[in-house]
Amino acid sequence: MIFTSVFGFTNIIRAYYLMGYGSIIWYILAAVTFFLPFAFMLSEFGAAFKDSKGGIYSWMAESVNPKYAFVGTFMWYASYIVWMVNVGTGIWIPLSNGIFGVDKTQTMSFFGLNGVQSLGLLGIAWILLITFVSSKGLDKIKKVTSIGGTAVALINVVLILGGLLILGLNKGQMAEPLTAAAFTHSPNADYTSLISVFSFLVFAIFAYGGLEVVGGLVDETENAEVTFPKGVTISAIIIAVGYAVGIFIMGAFTNWTFAFTQFSKADITLGNVAYVAMNNMGYQLGLALNLSDATAVTIGMWVSRYMGLSMFLALTGAFFTLIFSPLKQLIEGTPKEVWPKSFSKRENGMPIVAMWVQAAIVIGIIFLVSFGGEGATEFFKILVAMTNVSMTVPYMFLALAFLGFKKKENIHKPFEIYKSKSFYKIAVFSVTFVVGFANVFTIINPAMNGNLKETIFSIMGPIFFGLLAYFMYSRYEKKNNIK
Repeated sequence: MIFTSVFGFTNIIRAYYLMGYGSIIWYILAAVTFFLPFAFMLSEFGAAFKDSKGGIYSWMAESVNPKYAFVGTFMWYASYIVWMVNVGTGIWIPLSNGIFGVDKTQTMSFFGLNGVQSLGLLGIAWILLITFVSSKGLDKIKKVTSIGGTAVALINVVLILGGLLILGLNKGQMAEPLTAAAFTHSPNADYTSLISVFSFLVFAIFAYGGLEVVGGLVDETENAEVTFPKGVTISAIIIAVGYAVGIFIMGAFTNWTFAFTQFSKADITLGNVAYVAMNNMGYQLGLALNLSDATAVTIGMWVSRYMGLSMFLALTGAFFTLIFSPLKQLIEGTPKEVWPKSFSKRENGMPIVAMWVQAAIVIGIIFLVSFGGEGATEFFKILVAMTNVSMTVPYMFLALAFLGFKKKENIHKPFEIYKSKSFYKIAVFSVTFVVGFANVFTIINPAMNGNLKETIFSIMGPIFFGLLAYFMYSRYEKKNNIK
């Protein structure tokens, strides 16, 4: 579940598309200064609160206070609402590649609607289907995430073995030349300024997002105080190394200029760039095998189809985890009086009413964004910007709560990595600073380039949901005379 929820294969190709080899340094930096320290914090939290059903809410409530925990958890939950909007509409790109070998979502039309509106319609149908299946119980979710995890693993094997095979056939000649400048400068004209380069850091942080989701399943884990920290630690190391190796291997078969400016005649977006790159991998494999150009094109088409099917299964697996776990932590952890009484109703062990309310909210946002008149490229840019910032801000809440967690001696800590006071303080500072620094640059960069709308979208989510959570909890305190 950790691997399915965190590791995103498309993050490798998006990173290479945006920054080339230069992205490796930022991914390693994000792993060392954010992901690994953060993973170790979650390991300690999870072991200490192994019987807690509220996940990260319970962790922060015990470590700081309930209001702080509610605001942080609600913002975090809201980010997954945005994630569901993003993936609910974007998941049809891999399916299109799986069926046709190319992304046809930008040109498809249902009932006379344009491509973006048709994607929105499919996204609405998808949310309804996933919610219905998930409402039948956790066993159904575990089966799908298992398939998704296998799909993620296999597509990475294809990337690495395919890249090494092409490299061998080309007698060790990398498609993208290895130079010192290549590891520090982006071939992408949009990522050459200092501010845009710094803003890329949030992409790296987002690539490691989702680890905290499994916090809501600690109480379901056997021998949790040992198993949970071990699972988190092993996963964190494998994921960090996997990203760096994957980006490097991309250069074995992807000449940046050829692949992203000449190979694809279609408009490249962050939503379809992975399929363009894997199509190119199949094409380059055909050429390396001295096959005809037509045969190489056919191989590229089939690699793209396999990639599409694998990513569809992987995203489906992640969706089943994320449509349930964040909601579980929000509803089961927080005071019941904050929510309508019907939210506590459970069927098949699931908060059934809350799940359908969640579905209605996601569908409403999909409808609003899809029918807002944006083109496909701008549509995905806005969604990715909203998701990145909304999803990473709550990490600072968790990191700062770790200070209170370590100071409270009454909390039993069966597993500790941070044994010295200075060690955990440095880790908290590192995680908080990196996340804050990355988000500031991500927010201001579009405005400095004349795109004020994207800046507003980036910052609107965290502010709105943070204030909404604060007033919701204040209302609960006032109603129940809690000081």
